[in-house]
Amino acid sequence: LFFRNFYEAFPTELVRAAQVDGASFFQIFRRIMLPNSLPIIVVTVIYQFTNIWNDFLFASAYAGTGESMPMTVALNNVVNTSTGVVEYNVNMAAAMIAAVPTLIVYILAGRYFVRGLMAGAVKG
Repeated sequence: LFFRNFYEAFPTELVRAAQVDGASFFQIFRRIMLPNSLPIIVVTVIYQFTNIWNDFLFASAYAGTGESMPMTVALNNVVNTSTGVVEYNVNMAAAMIAAVPTLIVYILAGRYFVRGLMAGAVKG
């Protein structure tokens, strides 16, 4: 859906100009559309990474009872203690550790994300 909406708003003047210059379909895609699609590719990667990282139901269904379990299941086990005592410092530390990979992806790909948001902001 992201790509469909992005390509729906893609300027047809660029494609027509390339067709006039004699470019084939694949040349238009490779030389014009693909380089301009970098922001939407990065937005989709960020969205998918965040969804996969936060997928609790899939992880809890396949997680075994042992030392190796996904981060979301381990975080749930840390927060839900059997003693009834809520240790907020441990919960916040575990939440920060679980959020670090997503934050790294946002920091590394943030400029493309903002470029994708601002791409359709000004129409001339």
